[in-house]
Amino acid sequence: MEIEIKNLTKIYNKQTVLNIDDLSVSKGELIGLIGNNGAGKTTFLRLLMDLIKTDSGTIFSRGKKVSKTEDWKFYTSAYIDTGFLIDFLTPEEYFNFIASNYKISKYDLEETLNQFFDFMNGEILGKRKYIRDFSTGNKQKIGIIGAIIPKPEILFLDEPFNFLDPSSQYFISDYLSELNKQHNTTIIVSSHNLECIFNISSRILLLDKGEIIKDSLHANSKLREELNNYFRLQ
Repeated sequence: MEIEIKNLTKIYNKQTVLNIDDLSVSKGELIGLIGNNGAGKTTFLRLLMDLIKTDSGTIFSRGKKVSKTEDWKFYTSAYIDTGFLIDFLTPEEYFNFIASNYKISKYDLEETLNQFFDFMNGEILGKRKYIRDFSTGNKQKIGIIGAIIPKPEILFLDEPFNFLDPSSQYFISDYLSELNKQHNTTIIVSSHNLECIFNISSRILLLDKGEIIKDSLHANSKLREELNNYFRLQ
């Protein structure tokens, strides 16, 4: 099992914002994590990365507690927000920094960047600009590419379709789908974009007030209608 969660809770200001009794994620699943603002999606991803402490419960990655070991860091990558970027570097410096940390060769780095040639649209590399000076959309692209450079076996992305134009949304949707199929990468994607989530996910989790109220392996028309009705009534 890639990820296991037992009796997980997170509390802010005496309010429980996440409460998951039991959840298992198998290798090669592509999970779409959906829910309204405040549902607990970002908190959940931050807990998976041990960026914040649990109030109770345990998160296991391949059988080991993420809070007690750093082993998971060598096969896990994520982009959650711009806090993951080093904004005083250029994109080239940032990508090289990541490649160096993960011992990615210059050849492999260039190969990965070439895969994103259309996605970058000539607006990122060779601009002699610090990351802080790029548009929000291009910062998003830099963060996503940076998360993929290590060729992770487990990948977490929070709202990757935000700030992207439609062509870029389609590109990253297709890329994640192929990454999952070709390399059996375990992916958890949080998004408000239901269309993209339905197109790529093998499993969908619906969070409401910190609890999983729907866990479906079948992203079919019946589920689509059910979820559309759910969000209409919120």
